[in-house]
Amino acid sequence: MTSFPVHSIDTAPEAAKPVLATAQQAFGFVPNLLGVMSSSPALAEAYLTISGLFEKTALSTVEQQVVLLTVSHFHECRYCMAAHSAIAAMQQLPADVVTAIRNDQPIENTKLQALRTLVVQLVDQRGWVSESELQAFYLAGYEPSHVLDVLVGVAQKTLSNFTNHITKTPLDGAFNEYAWIPEK
Repeated sequence: MTSFPVHSIDTAPEAAKPVLATAQQAFGFVPNLLGVMSSSPALAEAYLTISGLFEKTALSTVEQQVVLLTVSHFHECRYCMAAHSAIAAMQQLPADVVTAIRNDQPIENTKLQALRTLVVQLVDQRGWVSESELQAFYLAGYEPSHVLDVLVGVAQKTLSNFTNHITKTPLDGAFNEYAWIPEK
């Protein structure tokens, strides 16, 4: 069985140390995800870079978390569902939105539900969404540019979800309260 180390700043490859130092400064600790990713300094840097770019999109903080949680739910990523549930709580997102995504129930806010629906369609259909699916998204109040912004979040979470699946990243203590197990 392949074992993937969870690096600290001290044990990480030299090229990954600046990325982990940035994470330490931003979060107050180095999340296990980045500790695992740092075995490939390029992956760790790519993840943080895409994360920073996603924050610059026209999507609100709430909308960004809807995207990240929805992708993580679709991919059944236990680590990211817990981590982003904790982040959503810190960012004071509406608890009912997070609960709806975690429990695979509709979001009462119709605009956020339209976003969630599009994210699922994009991931499930590997980008091959129909014109009618896009029109439903636009009717909810979004613009074509928002579809492209969503793709940045899908890329970010695909990197982390797949990393966590391959490496079985252990959940950080900071996220234990938000542990999640997909329903089968």
